[in-house]
Amino acid sequence: MKKQSNWKKIGLVIFIVFWIGIVFFGFKQVGGGSSDLTTVTIGYQKADPIDIAKTRGEFAKKMKAKGYKVVFKEFKDGSSLLQALKSGSIDYARTGDTPPVTAQANGTKLTYVAAETSKANGSGIVVGKNSGISTLSDLKGKKIAYTKNTSSEYLLRKVLKKAGLSTSDVTMVNMDQSSASVAFSKGKIDAWVTWDPYTAQAQIKQNAKLLISGKGLSNNRDFILSSKSYAKNNAEVSKYLVKYLKNDMQWAQTHHAKLITMLSKSLKLSKSVVKKMVERRSYSISKMNSSITKEQQKIADLFYEEGVITKKIKVSDDVDN
Repeated sequence: MKKQSNWKKIGLVIFIVFWIGIVFFGFKQVGGGSSDLTTVTIGYQKADPIDIAKTRGEFAKKMKAKGYKVVFKEFKDGSSLLQALKSGSIDYARTGDTPPVTAQANGTKLTYVAAETSKANGSGIVVGKNSGISTLSDLKGKKIAYTKNTSSEYLLRKVLKKAGLSTSDVTMVNMDQSSASVAFSKGKIDAWVTWDPYTAQAQIKQNAKLLISGKGLSNNRDFILSSKSYAKNNAEVSKYLVKYLKNDMQWAQTHHAKLITMLSKSLKLSKSVVKKMVERRSYSISKMNSSITKEQQKIADLFYEEGVITKKIKVSDDVDN
């Protein structure tokens, strides 16, 4: 009798375990557990299009519906983003125009997946209102902050050429943008080459004036980049990424008030700063074209001529068509 009772207990345990398995499996099928999703890691900088998509939340939802879990990682500048892309710690990187050029010259096997519109109006050189610097020629002998291998370096070199100056006529101080902001506020540098939201913040909060913007000199576009191997093996991911980012950019372009409120909260910046940034640029994304590729080639050519890069590169070799 006792033996029969033990077998009944064992049978009951097996039955319960069996049904727990069925219930759990059913939940996974209906609920779509996170383990079913393929992770896609995207690097970005604050206030860029990826940051907008991240904060709005629709992008991640749409990617999840297609079977992808999006992980966002924030970086301080494009150079750091490209190092992460090269190491494989991110799958996509959003940078400005210069980092992919220097990365390509340094052997990073990358692919241009998509491009966005110009940020020229929010990029430029800021100086103090009482600095005595009112023309480009006044930059001679001055200490100018920039960040190496970013759009600020290209813009600085273009501005110096426009002014008939060379890099030896000024003191170029390489520092990250946060450090440059502090140095500028303390008067330790005479001028600062930067981009929004730093430009807008300097103008509104630090009594700075925009000596010259990037208009006509450097479009400073946003680019979506991936490693060559990842782009080749994940064309579907790139397709969805561009499609859903395009939706977010259409929203950003037509909902400035909501965008300003959203970014002001997420960036912890005043609405006046964010409003200035948002209203002097447009938002859209597209595949690469020959005109944008030529823009990038001009950066590569100038950097090669001035010895910033030691390898002559052809940008079109790394464009995803």
